[in-house]
Amino acid sequence: MNNYFELQIKINPDIEDIVSEFCFEMLPCEGVVLAEEAYKDLEMISTTEGTLKVFLTEEPKNLSDILKQERELLKSRGLSDEELGSWEYVISNKPNEDWSKKWKEKWDITRVTDKIVIVPDWLEYSPKVDEVVIRLEPGCAFGTGTHQTTQLCMKAVEKYMQKDAKVADIGMGSGILAICAKKFGASYAYGCDNDETVIDVAKENAIKNNAECTFDLNTADKINDKFDFVLANILHNVLAEIMGDLKNIMNDNAIMVLSGILDEKKLVVLDAIKKHNLHLIEEDHQDQWVAFIVKN
Repeated sequence: MNNYFELQIKINPDIEDIVSEFCFEMLPCEGVVLAEEAYKDLEMISTTEGTLKVFLTEEPKNLSDILKQERELLKSRGLSDEELGSWEYVISNKPNEDWSKKWKEKWDITRVTDKIVIVPDWLEYSPKVDEVVIRLEPGCAFGTGTHQTTQLCMKAVEKYMQKDAKVADIGMGSGILAICAKKFGASYAYGCDNDETVIDVAKENAIKNNAECTFDLNTADKINDKFDFVLANILHNVLAEIMGDLKNIMNDNAIMVLSGILDEKKLVVLDAIKKHNLHLIEEDHQDQWVAFIVKN
């Protein structure tokens, strides 16, 4: 078998999902691992937290330029140097022993709430009565269910979404939120993204979960339909920019969940909520991340 390349990038662990998504989009990436921990006598003696390991099938040309360009793009979207991390990197050629197995070993079952469970596709799991189980291939697209921003959205679906609601997931990535909504009884679940590479992945995930969802390449400003429940797990500055478009796809009295917001950036989104006359119902926190639940 061919060797593989292991790219190690120094990042802020808070943006793991954002950088992982970029790696799958722009690099010949087959998997990612953030923190590897070593234990002795039940105590952690070392951790690689803050170093994203990216498994590549080949060494990209102009890697330095690609990373620099993406980092500058994220800075232009409102993330600071501290929030991004240094993005210093090393790349090395590795024997192709069992990198895919090694990657998969880092994933386990994620219990989001007492009711919602995310299960990696290769693991066996016997659900309890009334559990909502979502099966995914982690790393395939943004939205693995392990990140706080995704979990905040799923909690809001469980708490606020009415059964038979018509649901939209804007920037759906892996499709996990639309799938979650469908499993909680949505009559119609629609998801869109501006990245064509995730559309087929989301469709596959929906089939895997026996969830009838509609996914396509689209953005909020081009949607003519209206929905009872809207999900948008996107960077804070993008949420602020498209708030008017998001409001336009909400039915009267519709609920919207806004996530992907670092606590120190929440005022940017709150200002946009106020500007567009949306009513704040709840502010929910998980670690340094915040989600807003608003009503039209």
